[in-house]
Amino acid sequence: MIEDLSLRQLSYFVAAADAGTMTGAAAALHVSQSAISLGVADLERQLGVQLVLRRRARGLTLTAAGRELIGSARGLLRLAEELRAGAGELGTALRGRLVVGCFQTIGPFIMPALLDSFHAAHPLVELDFVEGSLVELQAMLLDGQCEVALLYDMDLSPVVQRETVYLTSPHVLLAPTHPLAARTSIALADLAEHDMIMLNFPPSEHHFTLLLAGAGVVPRVRHRSVNFEMVRSLVARGQGFSLLIQQPMVDVSYEGRPLVTRPVADHVTPTAVVLAWPSAAPPTRRARAFADHCHRVLNAGPT
Repeated sequence: MIEDLSLRQLSYFVAAADAGTMTGAAAALHVSQSAISLGVADLERQLGVQLVLRRRARGLTLTAAGRELIGSARGLLRLAEELRAGAGELGTALRGRLVVGCFQTIGPFIMPALLDSFHAAHPLVELDFVEGSLVELQAMLLDGQCEVALLYDMDLSPVVQRETVYLTSPHVLLAPTHPLAARTSIALADLAEHDMIMLNFPPSEHHFTLLLAGAGVVPRVRHRSVNFEMVRSLVARGQGFSLLIQQPMVDVSYEGRPLVTRPVADHVTPTAVVLAWPSAAPPTRRARAFADHCHRVLNAGPT
């Protein structure tokens, strides 16, 4: 019966999924392999579904039912950990592990400062992070690999809750020798006759293409790159302009070549950077403290 499900069974299932083998799960939890196998088998029997495919000498993979359950299982284990850690400690220091997801191009601008300042405020919380695209981060949220994630409010699933942390807008990046570099601001329509270096780490290309289309511009893309610094280096070489959202404090490329940034003259709806979490898994006290910390530290955006 479902009432008989135990946290031990769920922990065995999650450990097996993470390790990819029963042997690896046993080593991680310091129990016997037979205990892991029996625990997962009992869980499957009680739920009436197969959760893992066992392949001799090739480890195991999750079935569709296993993939559907894994996020909820991780969430329940996190809540159980929080209950244990918080028993008798209400109102005292937070503790435990918190994994935060971060969109790959945002990460370098905000995560180092958040790691330092959150640790100073909550030294007993082990804060770690994972990076990825919007699609990857939403998958990590739903299967419990991270509890919350910082990402752009673009194409997010309806099963993901979010709250805005700060707003940001795109700018035009140019080499100082570019014909438009002498302007104090640049209209999107004026970019139509110039080559573009496109950052195409999803959803960047889709976002910037739509932005330009709103001004009647079809971008003349000369090069594409998923690498933020490759885009900046190509622009510094005079290969074309780019549109970017994040702006480093330094105005040179990796090669030491100068760059200039100019605001977009058109009215552009700001893009929200949000903190997101699965609707089915309310944030733990640690995650809520991290959210509050993000609002304090990033209220005006990255510094």
